[in-house]
Amino acid sequence: MTGFRPTIAFLGAGSMGSAILEGLLAAEGFEPAAVRVTNRTDASAAAREWPPVVTSLSLESDPRANLLAVEGADVVVVGVKPHMVADLLGEIAPALAPGTVVVSVAAAVSTAAMEALLPESVAVVRSMPNTPTAVGLGVTALSRGTRTSDEQLALVTRIFEAVGSAPLVDESRMDAVTGVSGSGPAYVYYMVESFIAGAEAQGFSREEAEGLVLQTFRGALEMLSVTGRSPEQLRREVTSPNGTTERAIAVLQDARLPDVLTAAVEASAARSRELSQS
Repeated sequence: MTGFRPTIAFLGAGSMGSAILEGLLAAEGFEPAAVRVTNRTDASAAAREWPPVVTSLSLESDPRANLLAVEGADVVVVGVKPHMVADLLGEIAPALAPGTVVVSVAAAVSTAAMEALLPESVAVVRSMPNTPTAVGLGVTALSRGTRTSDEQLALVTRIFEAVGSAPLVDESRMDAVTGVSGSGPAYVYYMVESFIAGAEAQGFSREEAEGLVLQTFRGALEMLSVTGRSPEQLRREVTSPNGTTERAIAVLQDARLPDVLTAAVEASAARSRELSQS
């Protein structure tokens, strides 16, 4: 990332904003000119020990913290809850320099809604990241606004590619992305929790169960990544006729696991659609 030194403001350093920032700061070659982060309280601002390049501001100490953070910023990442986005954009709109790119990480906030609240000289990008950005393995889907140039989109893409992949998707598919990759890590964590509980039920200690399960997930995902074979192929290779795995898979099939996961994805996507209409 030679010569890549943007000034970035993170408005709202909750779990998602912090995950993105943690991933960026750990990314090789990523050297921002400055990073400014705003929090609601002094305690939140002091809770994390960021490196010197990060300036942490508190609205409790200075009600103008958001305005100070966006001054001269190339990219402004809006990390507040969806219902708070409109008020925040209205607050910062007068302080944004022409050419600034405002990126929302809030579910269900459309580019049209953002553009309506910001000056015409300001571009917008809607994003749907997930928390593995904190370890450089995130997925952040991006949708450009109507006044976002190729150069501005490239800048935002480059930022999010520093913490994983950043596919460009049509905005009409963003609710579906929320259901798959946005909420997806939680599905995986829930399955890991359940798998660990199953191992404990077989007499393993919690520590032993976690070791077995976490390495099993890690190894299985790595096999998918490096072999190029489909999950169906790899599953069949493990599932010998009349064997132990076949018996286990039969239980999962009887429980209609594929249908349950499909329903979970749809429920998340539907909720994203509901939020966009509220």
